[in-house]
Amino acid sequence: MKLRDKVAIVTGGGSGIGAASCYAFAREGASVAVANRTLAKAEAVAREIESEGGRAIAIGADVALSADVRTMVDRTASELGPPNIVFNNAGISPAGRITDISEAEWDACLDIDLKSVFLTAKAALPLMIEAGGGVILNTAGTFGIRAARNKAAYSVAKAGVINLSRSIALDYARDNIRCNAICPGYVDTPLNEGFPPSERDAFLEQYQPLPGMIGAEDVAEMAAYLASDAARMITGQVFVLDGGQQAGLYA
Repeated sequence: MKLRDKVAIVTGGGSGIGAASCYAFAREGASVAVANRTLAKAEAVAREIESEGGRAIAIGADVALSADVRTMVDRTASELGPPNIVFNNAGISPAGRITDISEAEWDACLDIDLKSVFLTAKAALPLMIEAGGGVILNTAGTFGIRAARNKAAYSVAKAGVINLSRSIALDYARDNIRCNAICPGYVDTPLNEGFPPSERDAFLEQYQPLPGMIGAEDVAEMAAYLASDAARMITGQVFVLDGGQQAGLYA
């Protein structure tokens, strides 16, 4: 149990990669604060963890709001202990060129996908440092490495997450804080449920060299490893889990 006695906060923990990561962290011995904008989803994940003998709390939080983030971190520290692991996973993935999306849509994407990482790290870092260090993981995405058509706001936000991860790694390394970004390719999660299956399959056939579909559990296993002491000398890095998409300019 490589996360025994650790306390983890997972944002967007009510479904998809977030939920899978909550389960993975709990299996490895961590107490988990399941944070989600929809409280009922967080509660369902927390109940499942507790039914399997783990320890978890559910927190309703809009991580684009500093007051909600502060409450999330404070509740975690009060009920579980100071956080050792923070996985900033909450996000949205709107489509559109900059001439197609509204200013409100742009702001929402940057707030939820990028500003939330800043807010959560800002709130959690003092407690993590006081506790002797910890790990921050941030979900970015392959579009943060290379932009994609019709994904302007999302690509910009995720590129920002990558460099924010590097900045945290550099600025807090001597405080025993590690920070890494995880860049999944196409993952079968509720975030992508609007992608028609026929188009999804054609996309994977054309652009993903490895056959099969990346599951949320695949990303969760990577997150659990990076959060553990087995990765104690890994920081400031970008980990791509995309079935080989980024290996070449063309699949």
